[in-house]
Amino acid sequence: MRVRVLVAALALAAVGCSSGSSTTGSRPSATPLPNVSVQGASYSGSAPCGWRSTTTYRHVIWIWMENRTYSAVLGNGSEAPRLSAYAGKCGVATQSYAITHPSLPNYLAATSGSTGGVTTDCGPAQCPQKRNSLFGQILRAGKGWHSYVESMPHNCDLSSGGRYAAKHNPAVYFTPVRSACKSRDVPMGGSGGTFANALAQRTLPAFSFVTPDMCHDGHDCSTSTADSWLGTWLSRITSSATYHAGHTVVFVTWDEGVGSNQRIATVVIAPTVPRGTRASAHFTHYSLLRTTEELLGLPRLGAAAQARSMRGAFHL
Repeated sequence: MRVRVLVAALALAAVGCSSGSSTTGSRPSATPLPNVSVQGASYSGSAPCGWRSTTTYRHVIWIWMENRTYSAVLGNGSEAPRLSAYAGKCGVATQSYAITHPSLPNYLAATSGSTGGVTTDCGPAQCPQKRNSLFGQILRAGKGWHSYVESMPHNCDLSSGGRYAAKHNPAVYFTPVRSACKSRDVPMGGSGGTFANALAQRTLPAFSFVTPDMCHDGHDCSTSTADSWLGTWLSRITSSATYHAGHTVVFVTWDEGVGSNQRIATVVIAPTVPRGTRASAHFTHYSLLRTTEELLGLPRLGAAAQARSMRGAFHL
């Protein structure tokens, strides 16, 4: 019986790898893979996804990019070949949508379950959020979080300047976590910086919010420039000691689309995501929040309680 179950698991993985296949994760709620024990399974180095059938996720990483529609990033002839490669090897939500326009309300919605009535890109001093957030939830649960923010001059910087935009750093808006922000919202650094070191030393917290600067997120620079940055960091993440331990999931998404087209790309990279997964269910930033809360054992905030979870579609 055990042999037959293992063969079935391998057969399902092969379907996910086949060219043009959309059977894995293409339904609104995909059936989980067989509960086969794979203790001792290790990351091969060539395929970041599909090398475990089950695991307990202890680390969730969000990487947020800026102002691109789905077709601009993952469409035919796109300028994002490195992300497209990860989408092919791992999973992509083909019907993922932002909440609104402009940027800031999306960041607030995804980290609190509500836009808080914010409709502009106001600064932390102009529209402080005196309410609960994912950051506060995590601390109350006795877990840790960090925001790793590229080009931010100093910890928990409330003022935008140069290539740093506070509106892309949601932790600085929530006043109940302002004290924690001063030590947990930190400059990202490069290959020897805080984020890279946490990955290498396996000191990553339960939740990490990664914010590229205004060029590398695609806001002020080309899609190809943003994709090059993203590819470099995804390679660092998936080759790190933290990822090799098998308990880390990475979500790459965009804050919003362009104009009335709010369909965005959301790529999911994790050991249990079947290779080549294409999930066609309707997801939003609230879905991302709900999924993260579920993975970390947290209650649902605001609109996340009614949003569709992404766990079934991506076997998380």
